[in-house]
Amino acid sequence: MRILIVAYDFPPTPSPQAIRWAYLSRELVLAGHEVHVLAPDVAGYGPGGLPELPDSISVHRVYPGPFMAFLSSRSRSKMSAQSTTSAAHSDPDRTMGLNWKGRWVERFKTLLAFLMFPDVRAEWLPWARKSLDELLRRLVPDVVVTSHEPANSIPLGLRAKAKGFRWVADLGDPILAPYTPFRWRSRARKLEAQVCRHADAITVTNSPVARLLQERHGIPSGELIVLPQGYDQSFEANVEDRIDVDLDKGLVELLYTGSFYHFRNPAHLLAAVRDSVGIRLNIASHTLPDEVRDAATAHPGKIRLLGFVPHRSVLELQRRCDLLINIANDDPVQVPGKVYEYLGSGVPILHIGGTRSDDAARLLVSSGAGWCVENAYPQLRERLTLLAQAKSGPVGIARGPCERSFDVTTYSWKALAAQLTDQALLAPVDARRFG
Repeated sequence: MRILIVAYDFPPTPSPQAIRWAYLSRELVLAGHEVHVLAPDVAGYGPGGLPELPDSISVHRVYPGPFMAFLSSRSRSKMSAQSTTSAAHSDPDRTMGLNWKGRWVERFKTLLAFLMFPDVRAEWLPWARKSLDELLRRLVPDVVVTSHEPANSIPLGLRAKAKGFRWVADLGDPILAPYTPFRWRSRARKLEAQVCRHADAITVTNSPVARLLQERHGIPSGELIVLPQGYDQSFEANVEDRIDVDLDKGLVELLYTGSFYHFRNPAHLLAAVRDSVGIRLNIASHTLPDEVRDAATAHPGKIRLLGFVPHRSVLELQRRCDLLINIANDDPVQVPGKVYEYLGSGVPILHIGGTRSDDAARLLVSSGAGWCVENAYPQLRERLTLLAQAKSGPVGIARGPCERSFDVTTYSWKALAAQLTDQALLAPVDARRFG
């Protein structure tokens, strides 16, 4: 089968959505499919470490628009200047904030976002439309897949569908989300409704998203395909992946990877780590809120900032730490992709916060892969104390925690690519009509 994927976020960008489609496209190729990707010509950030793509994947790069091209040129210049730094080493200075030039760029970017939907990345559309038309004519793909977020891929999926091509919309999260700016909410709802009317198949990352879209747009139950994030079942760390971080066998080494969005509150965790004996929190993140930086400065022996860590190095470090930390989002329809990545590591997980409708909490309970703790100081302090006692005991903290009845391979990228193929890419064209 010939597949054309439209993905604004794709390597070298190391975002969760880019990593998702790097793995899925790799597995689709390994399963024998022909894969083409339409993506912007932008530079990534950080020193690589992304999943290696098969040479047979054809990536068609498109001019991203003047502002994003400018940002990309700046990023490439910085990466060139830092080329002497090993790709497998972290750079804590990346967490220290922006200089005056960076702040000016961010202000201008914010200003442009007021004019463009969903944000400044929409400026690629004129060039992307032209390239899409040419690829549709030349390749005649069996199916076009659009990757959201960002939502600037959706008009291209609608365009392909209008030209008679089969269209699979990988929505992940809703287009109309709690963080959608008020000025764009009406437009986001309208675009989301268009997807539900015209796409031949829609994939979302978890069941709460599916239920939300069913209620919002009158979609029959079971018509949406739940395709979560996954883990790399074939990962094997090599020397280049190992990050230069020493772990103390006398401490319970916690690891948090990913972003600190405003809907993930780390305050109680930071306080509990600060006041617990035998605990250290390692944080691998591209950007940090002030409260995290301030806590690390005040308590350097308890909270260690690793800066940006490449994806494969993160996977290697996860397997060396004692416990992996996940902070639940305020909105239960959003499940951080790293939960599945954590699950594949075989290391116990501490899930902080969440509710009974939180898919991440349900997954942890059903798998036996760790503990769910309320995002409150007393409960976190108590759990950390128990972990420190277990670490110093004769058995230590249990590893390989999954229940025998739980099949973790269900969440491997290989299994998810097979599910995508069977339920969406190869499903009959008239099998889904969302109304």
